[in-house]
Amino acid sequence: MFSGIISFSGTVEDVQPAVAGGLRLRVRCEDASDEDVEPKDSIAINGVCLTVTAIDHNVVDFDVVPETLARSALGGACKGEQVNVEYALRAGDRIGGHFVYGHVDSTGKVLALTPEGQGARLRLELPENLRPFVREKGFVSADGVSVTVAAVGDTWFEIALIPETLERTTLGRRAPGDLVNLEADPIARYAVHP
Repeated sequence: MFSGIISFSGTVEDVQPAVAGGLRLRVRCEDASDEDVEPKDSIAINGVCLTVTAIDHNVVDFDVVPETLARSALGGACKGEQVNVEYALRAGDRIGGHFVYGHVDSTGKVLALTPEGQGARLRLELPENLRPFVREKGFVSADGVSVTVAAVGDTWFEIALIPETLERTTLGRRAPGDLVNLEADPIARYAVHP
């Protein structure tokens, strides 16, 4: 489980297709060695919970299976790409965001990124499967970032990004047409489908 508060970044070092589908992803994860990461641990990469298969200091390998590729934007990852990194919560950690499972529901296309005050407003496509769960002042995870929904239309929603989020995460560098990994608020999911 994660909180959606992004403190670390990473860089994709390599992406290789797997023999039976899926892919092998190698990411240089900031402070992985200081976080005592080891094989079998969970790390969220752009909001997708992945299991560590190998680690060499701060370079971490993951196997990404076809189900994950079908629901996320990881299939489009390329060498040199910056990613959001969050290490799994430990008992006693401060939870400053919302509970994020890393079980991405789908992707949404960036429609616009518009400056607003000291921050920006990011408009995203609202996939049909997420429409029952996305409400104004509710929460979603966008590329692993815990964000509050600022506005909702029939086929889109907006999030207001504060300067800290713009600086620390990849959301401020997204452009129209980019895909963002989306996860619905788990509480909303269970409230709608008890």
